[in-house]
Amino acid sequence: MDKQEVRSRIEEIGIVPVVRASSQREAHIAAEAVCKGGIPIVEITMTCPGAIEVIGELAKSAGPEILIGAGTVLNAADARRCLDAGAQFLVSPGFNRATVELAVRESKLIMAGALTPTEIIEAWTAGSDLVKVFPCGQVGGAKYIKALKGPLPQVPLVPTGGVNLSTAAEFIEAGAAALGIGGELVQPEALKSNKPELIVETARKFLGIIASTRAKLSSAAAKESA
Repeated sequence: MDKQEVRSRIEEIGIVPVVRASSQREAHIAAEAVCKGGIPIVEITMTCPGAIEVIGELAKSAGPEILIGAGTVLNAADARRCLDAGAQFLVSPGFNRATVELAVRESKLIMAGALTPTEIIEAWTAGSDLVKVFPCGQVGGAKYIKALKGPLPQVPLVPTGGVNLSTAAEFIEAGAAALGIGGELVQPEALKSNKPELIVETARKFLGIIASTRAKLSSAAAKESA
């Protein structure tokens, strides 16, 4: 997939599962579970043991319709390693210009992290394809996203932190392009107890919430324009 196709897939699905596992085995279990649950997107964070190896293995074994990305990418050197391993997109918790510039040169999607309006504008103008708002839950959650979308309607925001089954709909209603979801989807206890079916079930619940919320918003917009 080219960069635009990757972005379209992320926005269409509406969820970027953030995999923070304690072993390579758990990372593979998590990736398989979210895909089985209907989310063909996996972000393997660099905090996972052997993250580069996991990304490489998944990139080789996953079908072409499954997006494998790298998360918690802090610098251009790590970004280069992730891309060489087969990562199709990069995610960082903050804004690092060199990392964004590398992704732009390589025509790979990057989702740089930002929190304040100034940081979001800086990341966006530098070339970030989407902007990860992190940690969103600690600064107002969905209300913060709604406030940001007022002056920045053109910037696709992906809130991460504070997104769960109770708040997911609120974030979509606030204008989020997609949702970054970590432990509320890829539950550590499910991995430790080897119960991937819990992750599969949760993935389906999140997808259902996004689908129903978007349908409601579309219906409301249609009535307004009629």
